[in-house]
Amino acid sequence: MRAALSALAFLALAAAPAAGAPTLSLPVDCELGKTCYIQQYMDHDPGAGHSDFMCGPRSYDAHKGTDFAVPTAAAARENAVRVIAAAAGTVMGVRDEMADAWDGKIDAAAIKGRDCGNGIVIDHGDGWQTQYCHLRQGSVRVKRGERVASGAHLGDMGMSGRTEFAHMHLSVRKDGEPVDPFAPDGPECGDAPLKTMWDTAPLFQEAGLLDLGFATQVPEFTDVKMGLADQNLSRTSPAIITFSYFFGGLAGDSVDMKLTGPGNFEVSQSYELPKNLAIFFRAIGKKRRSAPWPGGDYVAETTLTRNGKIIAEQRGSFTIPR
Repeated sequence: MRAALSALAFLALAAAPAAGAPTLSLPVDCELGKTCYIQQYMDHDPGAGHSDFMCGPRSYDAHKGTDFAVPTAAAARENAVRVIAAAAGTVMGVRDEMADAWDGKIDAAAIKGRDCGNGIVIDHGDGWQTQYCHLRQGSVRVKRGERVASGAHLGDMGMSGRTEFAHMHLSVRKDGEPVDPFAPDGPECGDAPLKTMWDTAPLFQEAGLLDLGFATQVPEFTDVKMGLADQNLSRTSPAIITFSYFFGGLAGDSVDMKLTGPGNFEVSQSYELPKNLAIFFRAIGKKRRSAPWPGGDYVAETTLTRNGKIIAEQRGSFTIPR
């Protein structure tokens, strides 16, 4: 049983658009915090480190855009997530022939020089452009030279190009230079920026729980990210394992996991993160000794705690027939 995207921690941002810049709408047709989230923000650190617009770690070195993601690749593959034009403009470039790596295995030779994968560039005038990357092969709906309105359906989120998870990378540029739509005038540490480029600024997402599932062994991380790790369990399964998949972990965060079931079945464990982790998973469980597992309901509960405050929690269950 796969659980839904958990409740996330948010910080409200100012919504006033920056003067002179195009006003942007959300470039993906999903609900932040429920069916999608922001995995990485633009890097504002000019050196070898990285820093998001809130002066936190939610970026990586030289990242020039914003990554709008869904919990797993399976979520994007099974239910198409529309990528939409953030503002009106003219399509300047299109690519749509690159294969999606739905299994998480990237063919480095095939994507050399084309890290964006399938994508679209839109010109908004006065030196402003937006670029949309990692679209699903065959989903692009616009052509070079076409005029598109704000909110136009451009294509669907995919796994093309250089990507470890299903998402759409949005780049905003002014005269060829990257601009962070969350902080076009630069970061303001400690407080939300006074202005953004958004018509309604997306909430800043600190961290969250993306997926919770069950398996007969500790899964491979690639399978967790792709949404391929969840399995059906039975009375004769060699083990009962629950796993939880997270984003935005900080050093010192606490992950608390508990799995209970019939016949006094119970296992629990707490983990403290030793370092910042952009995405990660943890798993707990038991191996079967000899007798079959007792029939009934098995329940997993996971919480992510920061500085004594629960910032994300999730619950999932499955049933073994009696």
